[in-house]
Amino acid sequence: MIGLTINGKSHKVDADPTTPLLWVLREQVGLTGTKYGCGVAQCGACTVHLDGAAVRSCSIPVAAVAGRRITTIEGLANGTKLHKVQQAWLDNEVPQCGYCQSGMIMAVTALLKQKPKPTDADIDAGITNICRCGTFQQVRQAIHAAAARA
Repeated sequence: MIGLTINGKSHKVDADPTTPLLWVLREQVGLTGTKYGCGVAQCGACTVHLDGAAVRSCSIPVAAVAGRRITTIEGLANGTKLHKVQQAWLDNEVPQCGYCQSGMIMAVTALLKQKPKPTDADIDAGITNICRCGTFQQVRQAIHAAAARA
């Protein structure tokens, strides 16, 4: 059994230690907001926070995260109050198909923790997630809108 802390709650999972965190989150814990995209840590659909930093959960073995704080998209809001990035996403009509959105939001949230007022260059360097719908301009607008919120 591997002990995990996900969204502030303790979980014990019976998984092969080499199983990617993504699959444990989705299949054993039942948190399906984190998506599978490419499986090689390139697209970012599987982005979660590990001790506050954005990581690609498809490439991290579950044994490597035991005892660390994991936050998924399901843990970002505070009850019914959306996180400021989630609200900016809605206000700026970012989602199209929506598949990449949870990973993108998690990456942006981590960026804003590091750089509360990012420049366009900071966004280009820090957000490497892929959106096949091409909503990158709306993403940039939402990032600036979230940064402007208190």
